[in-house]
Amino acid sequence: MEADDTCIARGRQLAKAFLDQARADHGLPISQNAVEVTRLVVSELITNAVKYAPGPMILTLRVTPEVVEVAVWDSNPTLPIARAADTGRVGQHGLEIVLTVAQGFVAQREPVGKRVTARIGLADHCDK
Repeated sequence: MEADDTCIARGRQLAKAFLDQARADHGLPISQNAVEVTRLVVSELITNAVKYAPGPMILTLRVTPEVVEVAVWDSNPTLPIARAADTGRVGQHGLEIVLTVAQGFVAQREPVGKRVTARIGLADHCDK
Protein backbone atom coordinates (compact mmCIF):
# COMPACT_ATOMS: atom_id res chain seq x y z
CA MET A 1 0.00 0.00 0.00
CA GLU A 2 1.11 3.52 -0.63
CA ALA A 3 0.92 5.88 2.33
CA ASP A 4 -1.79 8.27 1.18
CA ASP A 5 -5.03 9.75 2.50
CA THR A 6 -7.00 6.58 1.77
CA CYS A 7 -4.72 3.80 3.02
CA ILE A 8 -6.12 3.62 6.58
CA ALA A 9 -9.72 3.30 5.38
CA ARG A 10 -8.65 0.79 2.70
CA GLY A 11 -6.82 -1.29 5.31
CA ARG A 12 -9.91 -1.38 7.53
CA GLN A 13 -12.08 -2.41 4.56
CA LEU A 14 -9.60 -5.12 3.53
CA ALA A 15 -9.54 -6.52 7.06
CA LYS A 16 -13.34 -6.74 7.25
CA ALA A 17 -13.59 -8.32 3.80
CA PHE A 18 -10.83 -10.81 4.69
CA LEU A 19 -12.58 -11.92 7.89
CA ASP A 20 -16.00 -12.05 6.20
CA GLN A 21 -14.48 -14.29 3.51
CA ALA A 22 -12.77 -16.51 6.11
CA ARG A 23 -16.08 -16.87 7.96
CA ALA A 24 -17.99 -17.69 4.75
CA ASP A 25 -15.43 -20.01 3.14
CA HIS A 26 -14.14 -21.86 6.21
CA GLY A 27 -16.94 -21.51 8.76
CA LEU A 28 -14.59 -19.97 11.31
CA PRO A 29 -16.27 -18.66 14.49
CA ILE A 30 -15.34 -15.03 13.96
CA SER A 31 -17.27 -12.79 16.32
CA GLN A 32 -18.38 -9.31 15.33
CA ASN A 33 -16.22 -8.03 18.18
CA ALA A 34 -13.17 -9.71 16.60
CA VAL A 35 -13.95 -8.00 13.29
CA GLU A 36 -14.21 -4.58 14.95
CA VAL A 37 -11.07 -5.10 17.06
CA THR A 38 -9.16 -6.25 13.97
CA ARG A 39 -10.27 -3.14 12.07
CA LEU A 40 -9.13 -0.98 14.99
CA VAL A 41 -5.73 -2.67 15.15
CA VAL A 42 -5.27 -2.35 11.37
CA SER A 43 -6.14 1.33 11.63
CA GLU A 44 -3.67 1.97 14.45
CA LEU A 45 -0.79 0.03 12.88
CA ILE A 46 -1.24 1.65 9.46
CA THR A 47 -1.55 5.08 11.08
CA ASN A 48 1.79 4.55 12.82
CA ALA A 49 3.44 3.38 9.59
CA VAL A 50 2.14 6.44 7.72
CA LYS A 51 3.22 8.78 10.49
CA TYR A 52 6.71 7.40 11.18
CA ALA A 53 7.94 5.64 8.02
CA PRO A 54 8.46 7.07 4.55
CA GLY A 55 7.31 5.14 1.51
CA PRO A 56 5.17 2.06 1.03
CA MET A 57 3.92 -0.39 3.63
CA ILE A 58 2.70 -3.96 3.49
CA LEU A 59 -0.41 -5.14 5.34
CA THR A 60 -0.58 -8.89 5.87
CA LEU A 61 -3.60 -10.69 7.33
CA ARG A 62 -3.48 -14.34 8.35
CA VAL A 63 -6.19 -16.35 10.07
CA THR A 64 -5.96 -19.55 12.10
CA PRO A 65 -8.84 -21.33 13.84
CA GLU A 66 -8.17 -19.22 16.96
CA VAL A 67 -6.71 -15.84 15.93
CA VAL A 68 -6.24 -13.35 13.15
CA GLU A 69 -2.72 -12.00 12.77
CA VAL A 70 -2.38 -8.44 11.56
CA ALA A 71 1.12 -7.52 10.40
CA VAL A 72 2.31 -4.21 8.99
CA TRP A 73 5.76 -3.84 7.46
CA ASP A 74 7.25 -0.40 6.91
CA SER A 75 10.64 1.03 5.98
CA ASN A 76 11.56 2.53 9.38
CA PRO A 77 13.72 0.12 11.44
CA THR A 78 12.92 1.88 14.73
CA LEU A 79 10.78 -0.41 16.88
CA PRO A 80 7.70 1.14 18.50
CA ILE A 81 7.72 1.72 22.24
CA ALA A 82 4.56 2.11 24.27
CA ARG A 83 4.54 5.30 26.27
CA ALA A 84 3.45 5.47 29.88
CA ALA A 85 -0.25 6.11 30.31
CA ASP A 86 -1.03 9.82 30.46
CA THR A 87 -4.66 10.91 30.45
CA GLY A 88 -3.55 14.47 29.66
CA ARG A 89 -1.71 13.50 26.48
CA VAL A 90 -3.55 14.21 23.25
CA GLY A 91 -2.82 11.55 20.66
CA GLN A 92 -0.04 8.97 20.52
CA HIS A 93 -2.14 6.28 22.23
CA GLY A 94 -2.23 3.90 19.26
CA LEU A 95 0.28 1.36 20.55
CA GLU A 96 -1.35 1.45 24.00
CA ILE A 97 -4.67 0.60 22.35
CA VAL A 98 -3.18 -2.26 20.33
CA LEU A 99 -1.45 -3.74 23.39
CA THR A 100 -4.71 -3.59 25.32
CA VAL A 101 -6.91 -5.35 22.76
CA ALA A 102 -4.43 -7.84 21.26
CA GLN A 103 -3.73 -11.32 22.64
CA GLY A 104 -0.17 -11.03 21.38
CA PHE A 105 2.14 -8.39 19.98
CA VAL A 106 5.59 -8.60 18.37
CA ALA A 107 7.72 -5.91 16.76
CA GLN A 108 10.84 -7.05 14.93
CA ARG A 109 13.43 -5.52 12.68
CA GLU A 110 13.63 -6.84 9.14
CA PRO A 111 16.58 -6.61 6.72
CA VAL A 112 14.89 -3.39 5.63
CA GLY A 113 12.52 -1.68 8.05
CA LYS A 114 10.39 -3.51 10.60
CA ARG A 115 7.32 -5.72 10.93
CA VAL A 116 4.76 -5.19 13.69
CA THR A 117 2.35 -8.07 14.33
CA ALA A 118 -0.71 -8.24 16.58
CA ARG A 119 -2.88 -11.29 17.24
CA ILE A 120 -6.60 -10.95 17.92
CA GLY A 121 -8.85 -13.76 19.15
CA LEU A 122 -11.66 -14.75 16.80
CA ALA A 123 -14.30 -15.75 19.34
CA ASP A 124 -15.70 -13.47 22.05
CA HIS A 125 -14.42 -15.75 24.80
CA CYS A 126 -10.91 -15.45 23.32
CA ASP A 127 -10.95 -11.66 23.07
CA LYS A 128 -9.09 -9.71 25.70
